[in-house]
Amino acid sequence: MPEILIRNADHILTMDDSRRELSGADLRLRDGAIVEIGSGLQSAGEVIEAAGCVVTPGLVNTHHHLFQSLTRAVPGAQDALLFGWLKTLYPIWARFTPDHMFTSAQVGLAELALSGCTLSADHLYLYPNGARLEDTIEAARVVGLRFQPTRGSMSIGESAGGLPPDMLVEREAAILEDCIRVVDAFHDASEASMCRVGLAPCSPFSVSRDLMRQTAFLARDKGVMLHTHLAENEEDIAYSQEMFGCRPGQYAQDLGWVGPDVWHAHCVKLDAAEIALFAGTGTGVAHCPCSNCRLGSGVAPVRAMRDGGLRVGLGVDGSASNDAGNLVAEARQCMLLQRVVSGADAMSAREALEIATRGGADVLGRPECGRLAVGKRADVAIWDVSGIEAAGSWDPAALLLAGPTTVRDLLVEGQPVVRDGQMVRFDLAEAIARQNALARGLQAEM
Repeated sequence: MPEILIRNADHILTMDDSRRELSGADLRLRDGAIVEIGSGLQSAGEVIEAAGCVVTPGLVNTHHHLFQSLTRAVPGAQDALLFGWLKTLYPIWARFTPDHMFTSAQVGLAELALSGCTLSADHLYLYPNGARLEDTIEAARVVGLRFQPTRGSMSIGESAGGLPPDMLVEREAAILEDCIRVVDAFHDASEASMCRVGLAPCSPFSVSRDLMRQTAFLARDKGVMLHTHLAENEEDIAYSQEMFGCRPGQYAQDLGWVGPDVWHAHCVKLDAAEIALFAGTGTGVAHCPCSNCRLGSGVAPVRAMRDGGLRVGLGVDGSASNDAGNLVAEARQCMLLQRVVSGADAMSAREALEIATRGGADVLGRPECGRLAVGKRADVAIWDVSGIEAAGSWDPAALLLAGPTTVRDLLVEGQPVVRDGQMVRFDLAEAIARQNALARGLQAEM
């Protein structure tokens, strides 16, 4: 793999263990890793000039439903709370095919890449009409992002007291069999891995206790991570207390769903005891501020989580509950919401960016990502701060206060994914046209 030198960056926010910030500095990349950081470095390989730019680690997205990028701003779901929103969209998603899954993932991942994201998780929990997890894995390969897909599942339909329609649920034996198949076929545990598979029952109200337990046993046998939705809003808490006789945190603990190999999405309504439980067990949280605002779920207690030692990363969530997939904008929203709740000094721009980089990497079990240090993976975002977004800024490194929301250049495993603000591995305009055609087709069937 050829060497690349990123030269003369105005500012490098390393997010390393010392949180070093370097001015007028260089990064040397080789064989997918960072091999040198300093000033005045020389290279016989490709040189990327970074004057006028801030360089950060690639951002990390810890929760998404990429298939939902085909159902943005659906009128019947625009103003609904979580459960009503789901009931509106389930019948539409039931018509998806493998082509819908691939195209929505390709466009969604490209949107993430343009916002500085180099590693994304995805939670795919429905498989209609022959769709399979590898439809999204292939999309990530085409885009060039590091990917952490999770084999989601739903097994309790409406007729059995669950939320999803019966046509979207699967037999639990078939779910577990396919979990084994995708882990064996696609999971790569190596440090340079471009694809790590996780297991992810959709939520406590769409699968059985037995499936939650069996999935945890299987994941630990296979050495992969576990993911689900938890404590997203007041309806979620009420359901847990009525159906299980306990709060979501206790339910998760009873089923073995705590530990450093587990991360839960949302956790808006965690109480102090649940925060302490998750912090003490090393359990991670994917914070999705824009989606939580969009669905009126509330503001997650991120300040209390971090102060309590809980690992927190960011997620854009599905584009049907966010209607966007811009991760740097998500980081800004995270910062602003904590300030709304706790005051202007509750979270700095740098802390929010840390959550979006090394915070997310740690939640996903990828400490080799999310920071710029010798020996770490060469996942790098280059932000041009010479434009109007940062004009007049006294601190261009405070990107979330005044800075661009689109990267100039993005490298993953030392390979270019975005150059000069454009995707380089495929024709994005063609993919968008295909996505729009598929969306029109779904609308015509309504």
